[in-house]
Amino acid sequence: MKTRTFVSVALSSLFVASAAIAAAQDAGPMSPPKVLVIDREYLKPGKSGSQHVITESAFVKAAKDAKWATHYMAMDSMSGPNRALFIFPYESFEAYGKDQEMLSSGAFGAANDAASIADGALLSKFEAHVYLYHPEMSLHTDGDISHARYWQFESFRVKPGHDMEWMALVKIYTDGFASIPAAHWATYESTFAEDNGGVWVAITPMKSMAEVDQSMADGMKFWSGLSAANQKRVEDLAAACIESSQKNVFVVNSGESYIFPEWETSAPEIWGKH
Repeated sequence: MKTRTFVSVALSSLFVASAAIAAAQDAGPMSPPKVLVIDREYLKPGKSGSQHVITESAFVKAAKDAKWATHYMAMDSMSGPNRALFIFPYESFEAYGKDQEMLSSGAFGAANDAASIADGALLSKFEAHVYLYHPEMSLHTDGDISHARYWQFESFRVKPGHDMEWMALVKIYTDGFASIPAAHWATYESTFAEDNGGVWVAITPMKSMAEVDQSMADGMKFWSGLSAANQKRVEDLAAACIESSQKNVFVVNSGESYIFPEWETSAPEIWGKH
């Protein structure tokens, strides 16, 4: 951690399951943060597991010693390249900027620099991505995420000049699932990153992988409830605006996370032994 086309059922499955990462001082219902920073660490072969926990624990110790107000969650990939994510919530870009200043100065900055040297030896690549929350494209976003052990991420790259079709497509799903209490997702737009034009991401917290099965079933139910004309409209909009998409799943890593203290008691099955 350095800073610390045809959519139908597939897209439907994503939006049924998707939900927001949220920032709060207490466990329980939360709202999505306006700004979400996701650091990606790509690990060399054989350098994950306990070796990475040891180097990351230095960052966690530095944060605790500094009483850093920004808590973050770590997770490891279960699909795709061998990598770890570190997720930081902020209520504004100003707050994000102030954190960067704190991370680069004083004893806290020195501790992070030292930890980065050891951690960097395990990495083949590092990336930082900054996302902006879009509430108008989200649904049922309040919820307790402390019990979420698994997280699904799906990113979409929207074709240049096709934002209107993208917004219309998302609205079909927000309207269609508004009456389903279990349906919940947050939509984030990539604001700062390399080659990030037109990138949107949806994030799905899950207590168990059984929720993937349920989301697929709910997605098929939603799709079959659309008229033939509306099904075609979804297909046409998706073909017009989506250039590509990909989906991956991650599992939380409590030993590499600097989480809210309240989570240790609200979800000891995940955070009580980190």
